Amino acid sequence: MARFDVPDAEWALIEPLVPVAATGPLPRRVRDQFNGILWRFRTGSGWR
Repeated sequence: MARFDVPDAEWALIEPLVPVAATGPLPRRVRDQFNGILWRFRTGSGWR
Protein backbone atom coordinates (compact mmCIF):
# COMPACT_ATOMS: atom_id res chain seq x y z
CA MET A 1 0.00 0.00 0.00
CA ALA A 2 1.34 3.40 -0.95
CA ARG A 3 1.53 6.34 1.41
CA PHE A 4 -1.81 7.95 0.53
CA ASP A 5 -3.81 4.83 -0.39
CA VAL A 6 -7.04 4.11 1.45
CA PRO A 7 -6.29 1.93 4.51
CA ASP A 8 -7.95 -1.48 4.87
CA ALA A 9 -10.29 -0.32 7.64
CA GLU A 10 -11.59 2.59 5.56
CA TRP A 11 -11.85 0.43 2.42
CA ALA A 12 -14.04 -2.04 4.33
CA LEU A 13 -16.52 0.81 4.87
CA ILE A 14 -16.29 2.17 1.30
CA GLU A 15 -16.33 -1.09 -0.71
CA PRO A 16 -20.06 -1.89 -0.26
CA LEU A 17 -20.94 1.59 -1.53
CA VAL A 18 -18.93 1.38 -4.77
CA PRO A 19 -21.30 0.76 -7.69
CA VAL A 20 -20.44 -2.35 -9.71
CA ALA A 21 -22.37 -3.56 -12.75
CA ALA A 22 -24.82 -6.38 -12.03
CA THR A 23 -23.78 -8.25 -15.18
CA GLY A 24 -20.41 -9.10 -16.59
CA PRO A 25 -17.11 -9.72 -14.85
CA LEU A 26 -16.27 -7.74 -11.74
CA PRO A 27 -13.41 -5.28 -12.10
CA ARG A 28 -10.26 -6.70 -10.53
CA ARG A 29 -8.76 -3.40 -9.49
CA VAL A 30 -11.66 -1.40 -8.08
CA ARG A 31 -9.56 -0.30 -5.11
CA ASP A 32 -6.69 0.82 -7.38
CA GLN A 33 -9.12 2.82 -9.52
CA PHE A 34 -10.61 4.40 -6.40
CA ASN A 35 -7.15 5.35 -5.12
CA GLY A 36 -6.38 6.86 -8.54
CA ILE A 37 -9.49 9.03 -8.39
CA LEU A 38 -8.55 10.25 -4.92
CA TRP A 39 -5.03 11.01 -6.15
CA ARG A 40 -6.47 13.18 -8.94
CA PHE A 41 -8.62 15.14 -6.48
CA ARG A 42 -5.74 15.52 -4.00
CA THR A 43 -3.20 16.74 -6.58
CA GLY A 44 -5.58 18.81 -8.68
CA SER A 45 -4.42 17.25 -11.94
CA GLY A 46 -6.73 17.55 -14.93
CA TRP A 47 -9.01 14.85 -16.30
CA ARG A 48 -8.34 13.64 -19.81
